[in-house]
Amino acid sequence: MSDELRRIVAIDDPYLLLREVTTRLADAQQEVTELARLRRRVVQDLHAQGLSYAQIAAKAGLSRGRIHQIRHTGPAPEGAFLGRGSVTVATPLRRDDERGRTVVAVDDVSSGKRLEGLARSYGLDVTSEHVPVTGAIDLDRDGLVVVCGPRMSQEMWDTYAQDPVLAWERAEDGPWTVVDRKTGLVHRSGQDSAPARPYDVGYLGRLPRPDGQGTLLAIAGIHTQGSLGVVQLLTNDLNTLWGQVGDQRFSTLVGVEYDPDTSEPLSAELLCPLYRHEVTSV
Repeated sequence: MSDELRRIVAIDDPYLLLREVTTRLADAQQEVTELARLRRRVVQDLHAQGLSYAQIAAKAGLSRGRIHQIRHTGPAPEGAFLGRGSVTVATPLRRDDERGRTVVAVDDVSSGKRLEGLARSYGLDVTSEHVPVTGAIDLDRDGLVVVCGPRMSQEMWDTYAQDPVLAWERAEDGPWTVVDRKTGLVHRSGQDSAPARPYDVGYLGRLPRPDGQGTLLAIAGIHTQGSLGVVQLLTNDLNTLWGQVGDQRFSTLVGVEYDPDTSEPLSAELLCPLYRHEVTSV
């Protein structure tokens, strides 16, 4: 019996005991899920290195059948691209100046709900919240997936500014663009081009938290259709993305063709490589 279990068993107050047991069970379930994910990842990695399942079984002291079972059951390793144990999906609130009230954009709601569903499909616990119209959000938390561009939050502006490759900049004629510093290419939304067309650019990156104690996953479009396209890419290609960057810092851009009547993505393709960000020690 662990010290933590002994502590809980010794609680006399039945209501406190009920609360503590419920909390501990939730934490334990998260641990079990992440351990199962890690175990499956190790088997997959070893097999990818050229070892047979029989060799893995022999070296690990497990049966070949058990290794096969681990390989094909349990939460998929790529779910860790979104977070471990639990994630919080944050989407922005907007100010409707004409009506004097706070609103949410339909595309932002769709992006958030689809991300929540994707995370749950990988066995992650999910909560949701909004970035308020002030833009103030606590980014120093584990498991954050933030769908919010730099225009709507100073905290996110400062976070995007940490990207060493991709930079959000205003064009001389006013619209926002994303500049690829490696290639010099300026990526612009089709909505802001002449002639206008149903095309947008989305940003996806894992960037450092302000406290330097972790990272967050940042998603933004020049317009809301770009964010929807990023979510579609994650839904379709999460395994590939995980295989390329794992849980390391990176950023990339996504070109999104969408239905002009519904904003639904028709295609979402990478516009540049997944740029890995070098982490320098202080």
